[in-house]
Amino acid sequence: MSTTTYISSTNNVQLALHDFGGSGGPVFLSHATGFHAHCFDPIATLLRESFHCMGIDYRGHGDSETIDPGDLQWTDYGDDAIAAARVMFANSANTPLIGVGHSMGGAALLYAALHEPHLFRALFVYEPIVFPPDGFRPQGTPNPMIEAARKRRTTFDSYDAAIANFASKPPMISFDPVARESYVRHGFAQMPNGTVELKCRPDTEARTYETGGSAPQWHELSRITTPTWVMAGVQQPFQVSSIAPLAAAEMPSCTYVQWDELGHFGPFEHPAHIAGFVGRTAMTLR
Repeated sequence: MSTTTYISSTNNVQLALHDFGGSGGPVFLSHATGFHAHCFDPIATLLRESFHCMGIDYRGHGDSETIDPGDLQWTDYGDDAIAAARVMFANSANTPLIGVGHSMGGAALLYAALHEPHLFRALFVYEPIVFPPDGFRPQGTPNPMIEAARKRRTTFDSYDAAIANFASKPPMISFDPVARESYVRHGFAQMPNGTVELKCRPDTEARTYETGGSAPQWHELSRITTPTWVMAGVQQPFQVSSIAPLAAAEMPSCTYVQWDELGHFGPFEHPAHIAGFVGRTAMTLR
């Protein structure tokens, strides 16, 4: 269970802030493109035994305000992370946060820590989207995620039908069942006719991929002083996993961790693995 409040980000965009409960130091859960905070439900359930877990839905995602994709910039997500971190920090008696982010959500946390480092105690970012100057795909190769997003199915007959669909094919066939169900039940809205419709519009997701990786810029990584753990799954050519160790090497207070049994969706496929690592490591922080 969680409670939801709304906070303002840049351009007065309203963001849904979800409090998953727990006792201990504050943890900021930061989701990937096309997902939402409740996809972290299994991780939050495990971490809240020792931490107070919170998360936001980034603009255009989940329960946050729908935005015009034409106006969307990658830095908007970093601004959303800063807005949320300020509120979480203030609501936690000015206790610095432990950020846990995946993909775009990891990059947003890096951006926030770059600009307002006092808000963070540590970061755990899984395959964050930060691109080196030369990119990571052959020059001129289009990002296949853009077209895939535009073709994404947006409507199902029911929540159960959507869950059955995603459970039958990659990538969600390998997701933890709770993470998969949370993705559907919090990522789709029920329509008056009983069908369910995706909250994150395909053009919003596509636009995010089009602008992806532009902040923080590669040369700015060396200015991030927050203790950081960059986590990654098995190395695959022309995939985000191939960038992760390079990004980690750019940050002065960073440790790189790789698990070959995990893929890009590791936090949703093996939430206990990620939660266990974060929890154990966070307990050693001073």
